[in-house]
Amino acid sequence: MPSGRIAAGVESTAELPAAAALRAHLLQCLGGDWPEPCELEPKVRREEQRDGYSLLWVDYAVEPGDRVPAILLIPDGATPASPAPGVAVWHQHAGKWHLGKTEPAGLAGDPIHHSGVALARLGYVVLCPDALCFEERQDPDGRLKGADYERFEFLRQVVQGRCMAWKNILDMRRAVDYLSSRPEVDPLRLGCYGHSMGSTHTWLVGPWEPRLKCLVGNCCLPTYRGLHRNKLLQCFPNFIPGFHRHGDTPDIAGLITPRALHLNFGENDASSPIQEVRRGVKRIAATYERANVAGRFTYFIEPGAGHVLSEMMWRRVRETFRKYLS
Repeated sequence: MPSGRIAAGVESTAELPAAAALRAHLLQCLGGDWPEPCELEPKVRREEQRDGYSLLWVDYAVEPGDRVPAILLIPDGATPASPAPGVAVWHQHAGKWHLGKTEPAGLAGDPIHHSGVALARLGYVVLCPDALCFEERQDPDGRLKGADYERFEFLRQVVQGRCMAWKNILDMRRAVDYLSSRPEVDPLRLGCYGHSMGSTHTWLVGPWEPRLKCLVGNCCLPTYRGLHRNKLLQCFPNFIPGFHRHGDTPDIAGLITPRALHLNFGENDASSPIQEVRRGVKRIAATYERANVAGRFTYFIEPGAGHVLSEMMWRRVRETFRKYLS
């Protein structure tokens, strides 16, 4: 695929009529059609060799005048002659706007969430981009800080008839464009992973990015029913104007069918009330069953766990990628 081009938004496999209708409603609620993509114009800003992998600080265009900084981790064994599977890692929120790509890349934050490094050491080429409002994508004028700038960007999208999820999906699809363009990456073996807000990003981008053959999310499926019942405040990407008339967040995740999807949850995670999560995963499972690919959707609910990435959860992340990307 030429650099700078976003793939078609749906699988070549025909969808069931109900799924096609839901996809059309979702696109309109998000903000409408994706724009014609600009050229990526990728740049490598600097490189650093680590034990078993290299770090590349890169950036690429997602829209005219908007470039995304990212860190690419390349295992020493991944070469153009021997390309490796590629995984995009969407970082968490946690109210830490100063952190983005550097946490999964192993340069800052909680070592538990150095997931990009862990995957690179397993042989995957990993791309860790900054989400809008985080790390290098904070207010360029410095006038608004943290939550204020995030709120500003959310409202700026709304007055343009879109929402934050629309922008996040566009940026993630461009990340897949970049990852698939790298000569060290096998473009037929691509996946993504995210914790918390990164998990939301995973099931948001999944329906629109058929090049992602395996998607894994950790600790985030806040249904609108659960949010409203518990009066929860969540990350802006979870709120898609008007979509609750047509479905709920599990229905969005179900549009990833027939590709592989695994979701982890903590039984005591207050940000994704487990009562609704249990209903939600059953709805996703039913979608995969109707498509005769029931085994491609899996989930794990860890008893007694909260909003964490536990060893049991991480083991399932590794196993899922090994099964579908190796």
